[in-house]
Amino acid sequence: MGRVIAIDLGTKRTGLAVTDPLKLLANPLETIPTHTLFSYLSGYFEKEPVDTIVIGYPKSLDGTPTQMTPQVLQLQKKLSGMYPEKSVTLVDERFTSKMAMQTMISMGSKKKDRKEKAGNLDKISAAIILQTYLERI
Repeated sequence: MGRVIAIDLGTKRTGLAVTDPLKLLANPLETIPTHTLFSYLSGYFEKEPVDTIVIGYPKSLDGTPTQMTPQVLQLQKKLSGMYPEKSVTLVDERFTSKMAMQTMISMGSKKKDRKEKAGNLDKISAAIILQTYLERI
């Protein structure tokens, strides 16, 4: 049984999160430069079994597409083609950045640290996307 990996795609940085082998818990994994996403995933898939790829699907508050929506749909199509044995699914990511920021605040992160550690926000957002997916299945 493979893990589930989540992607919070950004223009510069991409947050990643992964489940435990039993698919019970969502854990922040890493924040990587977006241009390295495919090589990172290729290496990760060689080391860890992954059944499902979850991608955060950006929508505006009224449900309409955002400027990142076309890139996310293109990523979904490309990953589906590269890894036909894996399920590639989209999960609504509205409010995940705000929830990630609230998580950092509740963990005691100071304002200065939150600004300096934007990468933490990305991988925590990915973990929230992944947890949303886990709650649906």
